[in-house]
Amino acid sequence: MRRLLVVASSPHIRSEMSTARIMAWVMIALAPSGFAGIWFLGPRSVLVAAVCIASCVAAEAAWQKAAKQKITVSDLSAAVTGLLLAYNIPPAIPLWMAVCGSVFAMVVVKHFFGGIGQNIVNPALAGRAMMLICWPAAMTSWPVHGVSGATPLAILKNGAAAPIGAILPSLADAFFGHIGYCIGETSVLALLMGGGILVFKRIISWIIPVTYIATVAVASVIFGRAGGPLLEIMTGGLMLGAIFMATDYVTSPMTPEGQAIFALGCGVLTSLIRTFGGYPEGVAYSILIMNLTVPIIDRMTAPRVFGEAKNRGGR
Repeated sequence: MRRLLVVASSPHIRSEMSTARIMAWVMIALAPSGFAGIWFLGPRSVLVAAVCIASCVAAEAAWQKAAKQKITVSDLSAAVTGLLLAYNIPPAIPLWMAVCGSVFAMVVVKHFFGGIGQNIVNPALAGRAMMLICWPAAMTSWPVHGVSGATPLAILKNGAAAPIGAILPSLADAFFGHIGYCIGETSVLALLMGGGILVFKRIISWIIPVTYIATVAVASVIFGRAGGPLLEIMTGGLMLGAIFMATDYVTSPMTPEGQAIFALGCGVLTSLIRTFGGYPEGVAYSILIMNLTVPIIDRMTAPRVFGEAKNRGGR
């Protein structure tokens, strides 16, 4: 009988999905948008992605070795951060900038706060935000087959002040990917394929992506955005952010109600920044801001503990 009864502290539910396995599936889900980025933006996308991944892995290993911690790069979390950061920057970016963004994401954003599971904001998005602040010109140059042009969001933002000859892409071009953006943002179709894989494998829930995207679509109508809701949700980093960034386990709420509130806030902030802010895109900053509210959202939406008595009269 002693072999049949095991006494241990909670939690008692076990899963075959280890961190490395989850991260491997995330990288598989990111593959279609990576191939689309290479096809539409050129082979340099591969070099940028390789540099970001290698820099993130090396930065994590070096930090853990210096801090005399167990080196955990085999869990693939650093590789996923590097790939996501690469997907959030243009392929023409100087490689030394990609290295700086990667080191900042891993050391400052992740390991200064204790490592995996302890960071308060998404490392890849924080790395992008740092790079955008430091090198705005390099971070806003998106060539398609070597030809640079204004992005759809920039055209919508600038209106009459948009470059001469700048036109909005068709919905087909926006959906399939024939527009200039960051490496992982070009093809909505590829991103939806990746999102479908993650939902099917139950690695992410549909609540955050669907609520986030729907909120931006509704807000674009309310704010009277010229491109319409479909173009609004299919351009920029919305799909990448909603599917792969806002759903990060560490920096998103745990409960379904909390996830809906979080996604709603991301959508509202994204639309406000796009419409009234000085920057045509708002996904990265919106998710980073909402990351900081996650502890409050979790506390507000935490389910009542079974068997807990109500607090009466402060007793």
